[in-house]
Amino acid sequence: MRKRLQHLPTALIAMGILLVVAAPLGGWRDGADGALGALAGLGLVALSYTASSLIVAVTDLKARHMLMPVALGTYILKFAIIGVVMWIVAETGWGGLPWLGATVIAGTLVWVAAQAVWVWRAKIPYVEIEPS
Repeated sequence: MRKRLQHLPTALIAMGILLVVAAPLGGWRDGADGALGALAGLGLVALSYTASSLIVAVTDLKARHMLMPVALGTYILKFAIIGVVMWIVAETGWGGLPWLGATVIAGTLVWVAAQAVWVWRAKIPYVEIEPS
């Protein structure tokens, strides 16, 4: 399992760096609502990507033949949940919604970029190496 989740620390560190930038910026621009919106957006992205990574890793271990439908279903469900959360928050008229939306977008881009950089630098064999 650990082998399948090696990308998580890199992506979570990148999200932490974005949080250190976005939350104070949101607070400076829009007060507590801006800071909380930034925190909520990045938390939502980090939680959803971490959960989907865990689900995909478990599926890869237990039922590799189901990996593609489970991964696609997980991503569809994840983005639907993010959309529903944002819709519910929009109905409340909360002042942190713009920061929530902006950091969901920025967090998604940062997560994907961090994962891409990790893959680019990782030494992943394209065939299974048998111990001798």
